[in-house]
Amino acid sequence: MESPGVILAFYVLAAVTVGGCLMVLVARNLLHALVFLVLAFLGMAGLFFTLSADFIAVAQILIYAGSIAVLMVFAIMLTPLAARDNANSLFLLPGLAAGLGISGIVAFVAVVTPWGELKGDALAAADPVTTVSAIGDLLLGRYVLPFEVASILLFFALIGAIVLVHDRRGPRDSGGAS
Repeated sequence: MESPGVILAFYVLAAVTVGGCLMVLVARNLLHALVFLVLAFLGMAGLFFTLSADFIAVAQILIYAGSIAVLMVFAIMLTPLAARDNANSLFLLPGLAAGLGISGIVAFVAVVTPWGELKGDALAAADPVTTVSAIGDLLLGRYVLPFEVASILLFFALIGAIVLVHDRRGPRDSGGAS
């Protein structure tokens, strides 16, 4: 865990992630902001890989950097050109205050945490092993019933969304005057 390559990768990926997030904030074009957001998502996935959380890293790439980014591209392309500017809003100052407050809390927790005491058994037990097989064994073994209930719930939510969209469209015109 303390190898120089992992430490260097952590700092490089952290810089890429924070840089991508900052570029999302300063980008004036919404499409450019989306590209920087995907860069931040990929940096986060790399950070998860350095923490030996390979399942979460792959999920980060597939769900956020893949699916959510494609969904955002379609949303941006389907909006009118006039609505695509990334102009300031009246929520700029409250958002800035909230961001600074959360950053202060994170910095406070990082300073007061006794990091030297955590180097004992906690890091020794965190050997780099793959977690995908263990998660798969748990989902299809011990937690198979909650997993199946969640899948049935998502299936019925999908059916409900289709029914709601179908009802909103209303009856189709037959081409004649009413």
